[in-house]
Amino acid sequence: MLTKSFYTSNAAKRRGRSQYYSMLQKYREGELVQVRRGIYATPDQLADIMIDIEAIAPGGVVCRWTAWNIYSLTTTIPQAYHVAVKRGRKIVSPDYPSIEFYFITESIFDLGITTMNVGGYSIRIYDIERCVCDAIKFRNKIGTDVCSEVLTAYLARADRDISKLMKYAHILRISNILQHYLSVKL
Repeated sequence: MLTKSFYTSNAAKRRGRSQYYSMLQKYREGELVQVRRGIYATPDQLADIMIDIEAIAPGGVVCRWTAWNIYSLTTTIPQAYHVAVKRGRKIVSPDYPSIEFYFITESIFDLGITTMNVGGYSIRIYDIERCVCDAIKFRNKIGTDVCSEVLTAYLARADRDISKLMKYAHILRISNILQHYLSVKL
């Protein structure tokens, strides 16, 4: 399957000056929207269910509300794209689309990263077990009702992996809390 991507100045320059100037002409005519300096998209791309995360935040990983929605763990539709990046990185957030960045320590950043095709874009996203652990870890920020909804939806899935979930919980230091939730839910 062909994956979509945003238009970048660097990629257009590599293809030749005519491609670069053609891209700039499309921007001037309104066929392209500038997402941020050097990154352009069509209005249709910005209206999709997913955006080119790699173009906006190289190395970023889709997480929390956006990931829960992709995995159908919550009925809440996120108001922004939620992206995790390594702590210490400087990211320039575009005005549109709305993106919330979470700065994660390097020791746990790579835990559970997988690649998925969503809306024609190849994105890096935390796997479902990591997403459930994040819901439990941040239950006081997101609300216990959302945390419960995510865990209940996960436990109802046929492809759940409780041992992997417990392994992640141990690494993220929430194993006691998860065990308590599982004893109530199961």
